This record gives sequence, C-alpha cells and structure tokens, in this order.
Amino acid sequence: MLRAGGVALVVASLSLAACGDGASDHELVGYRPSGVQQVDTAAMLDGSADDAPFAFRADPGKVLVTYFGYTSCPDVCPTSLAMFKNALNQLGEDASRVQLAMATIDPARDTSEILTGYVQSFVSDAHALRTDDDQVLRAATDAFGVTFMVTTNAEGAVEVSHSGAMYVVDDTGKLLLTWPFGVTADDVAGDLELVLDEVDAGADA
Repeated sequence: MLRAGGVALVVASLSLAACGDGASDHELVGYRPSGVQQVDTAAMLDGSADDAPFAFRADPGKVLVTYFGYTSCPDVCPTSLAMFKNALNQLGEDASRVQLAMATIDPARDTSEILTGYVQSFVSDAHALRTDDDQVLRAATDAFGVTFMVTTNAEGAVEVSHSGAMYVVDDTGKLLLTWPFGVTADDVAGDLELVLDEVDAGADA
C-alpha cells in the first residue's frame, strides 16, 4: 500500500511540475481518424439559415463540432448537447471559434423550425441541418461513419436508434477527432483547446 502511495505521489509531482512549466498535461480523449477522412462531400440544408446548403466544414480558423441525432430523443441527444454546452462555457473566448451543427436523422418529424429551436436551446448560434432526400442523408452519415435506423412498430410508434458520437471537423472539411458518447465536458474542453492550438500552428506554418 505504501509503495502504491509513493508511486501516486511521484505521478502527482510530475503533473505539478508540468503545470508549473506552463505546459498542459491534458491528453486527447477523442479518437483520431486512421487516415484522411473528408466529410464535406455531402451538403444538407441549414434550417437556421433559411435552408441554405451547408457543407460539413468549419469557417476559416474555426472548428465545427457535428452531431447526428433527433429532437424526440429521450436521453442521448439532450445529454450530449448539454455536455457540449458546458464544455463551451469552459473555453472562454475560444468558444467563439467552435461551431456546432446538429443533423437530424429523423427529418419526417424534425422540421427546420423544430430542429432549429431544439439545437439553439443549447447553443444559440448552432446550425440545424436536415434533408428530405434519404440518399443525401446516407451520404452524409456514411462520410462520418454514423449508423442509424428509423422504423415504425406494429402499434404505429416511431422507433429510432443511432450512434451517439460527436465529430470535430476543420475548415477544409477533414475529420480531426471523434468523441464517443459519455465523454465529459472537461475532456471535451481540453481536447478543443489542443485542437485549436493545432489549427493555429497549421495556419502559421
């Protein structure tokens, strides 16, 4: 027991030393893609901008966090979006460099108005993406590796299942990072700080 405690003290001391040197001891929680993954190949309509076409690409010098879900989701979607809102609150001024887009996988029920009101209740300037063209929706979800299914059961109730990851995209439409469902706001904020530093470094190169 004493030995384990000694190891813990050493690790803690190293962490404090790193902080004292001004270096961040945060390690990425999200997953990097194994290769170049271009995700701006399919455009959807942005309900928050009069249904203007929206490619999955951040504005210059920013990053775009993309989430595929639906407004009737009872748990995963509101949990993920509330977590992301808390992460943005931790970023301070850097929050202005992080955009959010929610793309619905249930367009039959999620009108532009409903989706915009929903996602902007979490982040006021978020993009609300939808399409009535199933091929376009499948092209977008395939680009990210999203899986989902919308069915109607024998009683007429709509049943929806979907993967719950969030995705970070740069201003060239490339996927930078994937967060699985369940990450914390602290982890997301830390990851975003590192990613934004990388964006700045790339701009200066």
